Amino acid sequence: MEAMSYDDAAVPAPTPLRALATEAVHAGREDLAAQGLHAVPLDLSTTYPSFDARAEAARIDAFAATGARPDGPPVYARLDNPTTARFETALAKLEGTESAVAFASGMAALTAVLLARASQGLRHVVAVRPLYGCSDHLLEGGLLGTEVTWTDPAGIADALRPDTGLVMVETPANPTLAETDIRAVAHACGSVPLLVDSTFATPVLQRPHEQGARIVLHSATKYLGGHGDVLGGVVACDEEFAADLRRIRFATGGVLHPMAGYLLLRGLSTLPVRVRAASATAADLARRLYVDPRIARVHYPEIGGAMVAFEVYGDPHDVIAGVRLITPAVSLGSVDTLIQHPASISHRIVAEGDRRAAGVSDRLLRLSVGLEDVEDLWRDLTEALSSRTAPSRRPAVPRAAGGLPTPAGPGPGPR
Repeated sequence: MEAMSYDDAAVPAPTPLRALATEAVHAGREDLAAQGLHAVPLDLSTTYPSFDARAEAARIDAFAATGARPDGPPVYARLDNPTTARFETALAKLEGTESAVAFASGMAALTAVLLARASQGLRHVVAVRPLYGCSDHLLEGGLLGTEVTWTDPAGIADALRPDTGLVMVETPANPTLAETDIRAVAHACGSVPLLVDSTFATPVLQRPHEQGARIVLHSATKYLGGHGDVLGGVVACDEEFAADLRRIRFATGGVLHPMAGYLLLRGLSTLPVRVRAASATAADLARRLYVDPRIARVHYPEIGGAMVAFEVYGDPHDVIAGVRLITPAVSLGSVDTLIQHPASISHRIVAEGDRRAAGVSDRLLRLSVGLEDVEDLWRDLTEALSSRTAPSRRPAVPRAAGGLPTPAGPGPGPR
């Protein structure tokens, strides 16, 4: 073996730690300048030519054995895609994980996680309500052969079994915005992986991996895309688990379309700006709702964010019917403001008793605050809160949950 010179052994200096806003703009795009490109290329190929079938066979065998991303062009779009891979690289950097694996939707992503654990004989899941309604249904319905034990955070350690493959929490939770101490829950999990659905927070407000979560789930449809025009899901995790997820994705076909990957990568570049601007408006609206006599309770998380939930004294359906600027629609995280009634839509699939026990009352409304001017939003909202929603009684002090001041009035407001 020839002696290696200093120059041969030299490696590039490590990239210095960069701020989240900088990573949001540049992550996944580091190689563009060297290619003479400024904008991210979009690769729509479903298949890739190869004149060496033996080499392709070896690459396919290697992927089947390890789940590692293949070197060179993908064999087939279900195996990998360069545009989607850029989004995965960027999201992993924002979350501080080794890897990320993207899927056609958030539910496809969660399904892959459950299948990956079940394939190892670990079909039992410990979960904390509330979760997004369809996540709840996927666990409760046993569609994938899983068994779920519902508990509160304090009961997680006692709920673990030898066949427990996963602990799942959502924080802030959909739709009540209840928050969970991720670090404490991760400690209670022991060696069982903790999955945190961080869709509402995004890496702008929290990075669950740094607090002990092994798996971070996002419905990328929401804030990561940010414009209400792309469907996707992504799991940020270590490379070992990412390899399992890639094999599940290849086998089940829940791949993210490259156009969606392109739009999601573009969405990441403005994620910090959008989340911070919408959060400031949401905090302002939460303060105003807090002192409004037509509102029974306001939910706003300690970490802030662009989601507000509130319970009205009157009929919540009147509010839904009364908005004009705000869009009455399911989903969240878009540049425009959306409002919906969880008991009728997003959590309708959850049994009524379980829904109410998790704090999802029939009078709860969920507001996803966008980038409109706060005065325009407040005008629309207060007009929708018409005289039909006025209280027949009101406590001396309005009740609040999360980051809102209580009981001494609006004060400095939520963080």
